[in-house]
Amino acid sequence: MKISEAIYAGSSTRVAQKPKRKLPEFAFIGRSNVGKSSLINTLTGNGKLAMTSSTPGKTKVVNHFLINDSWYLVDLPGYGYAKLPDKMRRELTEVIRDYIHNSEEMQMLFVLVDSRHDIQKIDRDFLAELGENGIPCAIIFTKTDKLGPVALQRQIEKDREILLESWEELPPMFTSSSANGSGKEEILNYIQSILSAL
Repeated sequence: MKISEAIYAGSSTRVAQKPKRKLPEFAFIGRSNVGKSSLINTLTGNGKLAMTSSTPGKTKVVNHFLINDSWYLVDLPGYGYAKLPDKMRRELTEVIRDYIHNSEEMQMLFVLVDSRHDIQKIDRDFLAELGENGIPCAIIFTKTDKLGPVALQRQIEKDREILLESWEELPPMFTSSSANGSGKEEILNYIQSILSAL
């Protein structure tokens, strides 16, 4: 799939406020500074579409981007901000939960995980909640350019083993790098395969 057009379509904090036009949605989420905005910009070929920032917690709303006038790419707030006040953290958790549990148009939730470290407890807990609630998800390992191919393979295998302790069947997994664009084609082709089956 080639993305020829990506247009900001609106922001919301509740599903009821989403863009009125109903189209398939593919959402992206991850911990603070996992490279979510950079990945979105790489996928769409638009370096300014999602705001990238070194400040955690920049995305505080659900952002919808209309892609090729046929589906939405959804940028969700991240989870697990240690530095945010409790009240704001609770509010962000509510925004995220409302979307992932109540958006009928969401086809797939891509959970971004930093490939440079062991998958963290907060990621495992979040993925477990998705699994328990039957929410379709896939994992994208980001920043893969920071590791050599052997180290990357070793790290992903380790993360697989960690996840298999609580998953009978693992979600689909992808690797990506916003620095060199790797993984872009595979992720977009996967989205296309889901759209084609609708």
